[in-house]
Amino acid sequence: MSDARLLIDIEVFEFLRTRPRQDQTMLLKRFREIAAFPSRYSDFVERDASGRRVDTHVCGRFAIKYWDDGADRHLKILDVHLADRAL
Repeated sequence: MSDARLLIDIEVFEFLRTRPRQDQTMLLKRFREIAAFPSRYSDFVERDASGRRVDTHVCGRFAIKYWDDGADRHLKILDVHLADRAL
């Protein structure tokens, strides 16, 4: 279990404000679960412009992008958007 601090991008909060309460509750719960066990929720991996590993987890209709910053002990939720079921 990780003791990472959960940090959420302000644009993610803006997105959450547009969603129904049920989606908000589900996503916030999943953010906490990811922070506790980041590797358990990684569905696929990509690299950002600086070469850092960025994980994506598909949670229902949503794709959650996050970065496990082990050096700072932060789990950073970078983006949430509607997932493309074709992926």
